This record gives sequence, C-alpha cells and structure tokens, in this order.
Amino acid sequence: MPDFNLPPTALAILTALQVLWVIVSSGYIILERRSPHATLAWIVTFAALPLVGFLIYVFLGPRRFDRRKQRRQRARSVVGQRPTELQRCTLPKESEEYSPTVSMLENVVGEAATLRWADVDLLFGGQAKYEALAEAIREARSKILLEYYIWEPDHIGTRIRDLLTERAAAGVKVSVIVDGLGSGRANAKFWAPLRAAGGEVRQFNGVNWTNWRPTMTNFRSHRKIAVIDGRIGFTGGMNLTDNHSAEFRGEHAWRDTHLRLMGSAVEGLATVFYEDWQYAGGDAPKLMQSPVVDAPRRGELKDVPVQIVSSGPDENIDAIHKLFFSTITAAKRRIQLTTPYFVPDDAMMNALAVAGMRGVSVQLLLPTTGDQPIVAAAARSYYPELLAAGVIIHELDAPVLHAKTLVVDDLAIVGTANMDNRSFRLNFEVVAVMYDVRVAEQLSAVFATDVARATRLDAATLAGASLGQRLLASTARLFSPML
Repeated sequence: MPDFNLPPTALAILTALQVLWVIVSSGYIILERRSPHATLAWIVTFAALPLVGFLIYVFLGPRRFDRRKQRRQRARSVVGQRPTELQRCTLPKESEEYSPTVSMLENVVGEAATLRWADVDLLFGGQAKYEALAEAIREARSKILLEYYIWEPDHIGTRIRDLLTERAAAGVKVSVIVDGLGSGRANAKFWAPLRAAGGEVRQFNGVNWTNWRPTMTNFRSHRKIAVIDGRIGFTGGMNLTDNHSAEFRGEHAWRDTHLRLMGSAVEGLATVFYEDWQYAGGDAPKLMQSPVVDAPRRGELKDVPVQIVSSGPDENIDAIHKLFFSTITAAKRRIQLTTPYFVPDDAMMNALAVAGMRGVSVQLLLPTTGDQPIVAAAARSYYPELLAAGVIIHELDAPVLHAKTLVVDDLAIVGTANMDNRSFRLNFEVVAVMYDVRVAEQLSAVFATDVARATRLDAATLAGASLGQRLLASTARLFSPML
C-alpha cells in the first residue's frame, strides 16, 4: 500500500496555509456584517472544508446584488417616472390600528406598496388557481404580464403557454419573465410558439454557461405574478407546474394558496413586474404605454385595502422581514403561520416566542418533510424553544405543504415568501398585505381544516426522536443561513 504520510516540512506548510485561509476568509465574512449565527456558520465551513467551503460560498454565500445593483436601481428609476392616476385609499375605521404598518411599508418599499383597493378571491389548490388564470388570459384585451419562478414544460405549463400564444396571435401584448434557474427546463424550443406569435419571454438572471457568474446563482426571482389588462392580478405560492394540479397529481397535488385581485391594487403587482422587466433587458416604458382596461370587479370579498410588498437582495431594507417582524410583535390575539420552509433568524424566533409568552395564540403549520427534507430537519431544531414559550406547532405529512400565509389578528398576508433567510434576504419576493377581517377569517378557516389533518407536536414527541434525528436537526441548523 502507498504511504501517504507527509514530510514534517510539507505538513507544516499545509497547516500554515490552512490557518492563513481561515484567518483571511473569516476576516472577509466578518466585514460583511452578517448575523453572528451566519458568520460563525461560514467560519466553521471554511475551517472544516477549505476547498468545498469555498465552492459552497461562491454559489450560496454572496448576500448582496452588488454587481447588478445599479442596473436594478436604474430599472426602478425608469418605472418610477411613469404617471399614475390611481389614488391612495385609506383604512376603514375598524382597521385604523394598522396605520403605522401601512405607513412603514409605504416609506420602505415605495410606490408599489401604496395602499389601494381590490376585490379579493382566495384560491386554494391548483385547480382554482389555474382555471381563474386561464379565464383571465382568455378575456385579455390589452396586455398580459406573467412572472414565475418555476414554469415547467409539463401539462399545466404547456397549457398556459398555448393560451398566451393564442392571445398574442390575436394582438394582445404578452410579456413573460421566468427565473433562469427555476425554469431552466422551459428552453427556447418550448417558448418558440409564443415568440413566433409576437410574445416576449425574458429570463431573470439567466444561467448562461458561456458567460457564467456563479456568484449570481444565489439570487433568484421567487415571485409569482400575473397581471391581466392592468386590473386583474394574481400572486401567491403556486408556480406553473403539474405538482399543484389534482388533475395530474390526484391526491398527491401540493397544498397551496394563491390570490386573485381585481382593482387598483393590481397596480402594485404591475410595478414590481415592470421593474423586473426593465432589469431583465426589456423596455418597460414601451410596455407601460399599453392601455389599462377596466375589468368588472367580481371578486368575492369587495373593497379590501391591499398593499403589495416586494423585497430583494438589491436593497438593504429587507422589507418583507420587517413586515413579518412588525406584525408578529404587534399581535394581540392570534398568529397563524403556514410555511413550507421554517428556518427563522433570531429576531423572528424571539418575536414568535415572546408573542406566545404574552398569551397570544401562536400556531405554526409546517410540513413533516415537504420537498426539502434537510430544511424540515433544520426546522425541528427550533421546536423545543417555541413549545416552551407556548407556541403550538402542527406538522402536515401529506400532501406536500407549499402555502405561504400569515394571519395576525385581522390582518392577512399571502405571497411567495417563506420564513427563512433565503426569502428574507436572498430571493426576490412579493406578498400582498390585506387589512380586512373577512380575508383573515377565510384564511383562518382553511388553517383550521389543515390543522385537523395535521399532527400536533409536543415535548414528549420531540423527546422520542432518535439520536440520529436530533443530530441531523442540530447539524442542519448550523447551516440554516445557507438554506
């Protein structure tokens, strides 16, 4: 057998190089002013796995959009110059307690977060969402704007593409943004019919292997936005994929929640889309010239005050994180959080725990394993502290839970953001904030239905976990800033 023992001199040199690497890399991470938890996680990774740790950092480590931040700012400036005749609405008397939240979001986010009216339909499950979206596309007369993280070339993805192709051929302006990584399987051949009919398709941070920037891999558009004729809008947790469809997945269709908005609040979704379109190389001013077409307001819940809140790594304000934190800390009666990925930072953990200690009814609905078992394992490492604070935790085993909703007293949030570092600081996300007890009660009723099928966890259940399960959870938590 060969002898791999190194001479003392070589061993000393390698040791010195590793120490130097740890010192330099640690200094770099410290200068980035991350949270102590994240800083320590990266230092441990660099020390334990020098080469592998470096590769992981290249793909998952960069936090800010520095190389393309100016391009994002120019896009925001271009879109912000457009005139708008839509007036800001005011909160009804029964919702005036949320005025500080409204003001904070308008100041932090800007024009997209202007408080406006909309009729609201909550769409539970893929069939409801895809049928409503297809109907809106068929009725489009002026322009269709769609932005999705995942657009699969499967039954649902192809069906929506074909509908868009028909409308583009009829003279409707069709503009599509897909994430360059999440929608990687929808290639140029898939989009050819739509482009041939006059539609435009652009990639958000496309993965170009001839001019690849691995540091950009970490920044994805996780948004799901549809705007039809400027007055009908959709957002929520559902991508365009068979996974959410009972038609193609039967009882295994993912459990998810989406929104249909009809009214002036849709302008907020359009603003977010226009900024992304300009950033992706499109001509937003030209696209914005297409007329807005009034649509009959036929939503179930009438005249709901809505704010559209977006966030992304191109800014340092972490708007959605601030939204979640401020609403949770202000809760008086109830907090009902549904999320597939629960990897909270210290601020969010403290907010939830303190709310439980204050006597607020805090309930979390999380997946048993979901579609990312390592994230589910990390989530379980947070359970003991939350249970001790009086927080109630439910795990849903099947179907796969993918909904992202938050009910706090009479305020409701539905959108694309999970409760994790990736949604709060790395991805481009969007949520709708609705200040209306009717929306909150509908979401709460569905939450109760989900909870009835879920398993409530307690300290005894956690204590029964095997040593391997506890070790996996604790290890996964160490790397939570990277998940």
